[in-house]
Amino acid sequence: MPEFEAFPKATQRRFEFLEWRLFWERGLRRAGLESTFGISTPQASVDLRNYRELAPDNIDYDASQKTYVPGPRFKPKLLTLSADRLLLQLRAYLMGALGRQDLWFSEPPSMDGAPDLVRSVQPETLQRILNAIRQRRKLEIDYRSLTNERRRTIAPHALAFDGHRWHVRALCCEKDDFRDFVITRISAIDLGARIDFDPAEDVEWARKVVLELAPHPGLNADQRAAIEYDYGMTDGGRAVEMRIALSYYFIKRLNLDLETRLPEGALSPERVQIALINLAEVEQAQADAKRDSVEQVRIRKALRVLDAGT
Repeated sequence: MPEFEAFPKATQRRFEFLEWRLFWERGLRRAGLESTFGISTPQASVDLRNYRELAPDNIDYDASQKTYVPGPRFKPKLLTLSADRLLLQLRAYLMGALGRQDLWFSEPPSMDGAPDLVRSVQPETLQRILNAIRQRRKLEIDYRSLTNERRRTIAPHALAFDGHRWHVRALCCEKDDFRDFVITRISAIDLGARIDFDPAEDVEWARKVVLELAPHPGLNADQRAAIEYDYGMTDGGRAVEMRIALSYYFIKRLNLDLETRLPEGALSPERVQIALINLAEVEQAQADAKRDSVEQVRIRKALRVLDAGT
């Protein structure tokens, strides 16, 4: 008997759809295969027969409902089960980034989401950023900071998501340091000349730091247990590793430094919920990385001066 891998990719995709419906909706009708993939009734019947031969424990037929249902020992062969992936797809559907045809639900669940006030990234802007990263080229951009809008020259090397907005991580050619530029604040963009720089000089991006998280010590035992469960903590805490360049956003988004910047008691433990146990250590790592990045750029500039003089 052939294995799943022996079938064409298109057939494997339909098998994956079968498993998706069997797991997430606990049932599948032949018409669902036909309408989703635009195949004929005979082809859908062949797919169902082949799948039942390959994975007989995974699928049964309920004659009373005229529906295929998961077997008692159902275990997906091709489908990777991920609630996070499905919820991301539903969020993308709510935002209009995915169409109805991109979802495998027979009928999407009733759902809604809080509005997102961030402007959409223009495709042409992202296309030029991606080309500049791939080809190691400069970008000439009109950038709206909180103080003004002016022309800047940057050399991007990565994209960064702060949990809310997308940034481009780039060398600022004017200041000769590495910074984040919010993509939706770029109002005009032109692809420039090639540039020779090493992204490894961006120490804040290359270096990582571990943040030690725990429930706020001011919470009672039941509240701490709820926070531990909600945030996937074990033994009263959780260590999260990330790039130093992204740690600033993470700390800000979860208000992990507010208690050190506000009067004592200004925020209740229930409002804060999580404490960053090693805040001082993280801030020192941030300062060290920034200093080392500046030093890397200084060395590069000095070497170029020496090369120019020889």
